[in-house]
Amino acid sequence: MERTFVMVKPDGVQRGIAGIVISRFESKGLKLIAAKLMTIDKNLASKHYAEHVGKPFYEKLVSFITSGPVLAMIWEGQDSIATVRTAVGKTNPAEAGPGTIRGLYGMTTGRNIIHASDSPASAEREINLFFSKKEIQDYARIDEVWLYE
Repeated sequence: MERTFVMVKPDGVQRGIAGIVISRFESKGLKLIAAKLMTIDKNLASKHYAEHVGKPFYEKLVSFITSGPVLAMIWEGQDSIATVRTAVGKTNPAEAGPGTIRGLYGMTTGRNIIHASDSPASAEREINLFFSKKEIQDYARIDEVWLYE
């Protein structure tokens, strides 16, 4: 099964949307295998956003992601990266499809509620940044037999 990293950003936590996000992914059939509410420090933020160093928006990204608690999660399921990305919608909420998380709850690109890994490589990197192996649960959901062929 594929794993992906998802983070409800400070705006999503402050607006009380974390439960909605969890519900959406659970209802789809994805399995939550790790979660923690945390405040990201600048060191972790700089590692998370390393690909954006030197870009004009980098400092704003780091400032925002460290401004309050986030909910970091790992979700597991067949094609979980693509499934999550589809549910999340485009980065700019104005371009995100109707019914997507960003389309429903986001107003601006800088406050777009949620982060989701965009590839297997980024998922692995982000999972390893935010979670130790002992924080990840391995279990079977009772409905898995009904989800996959």
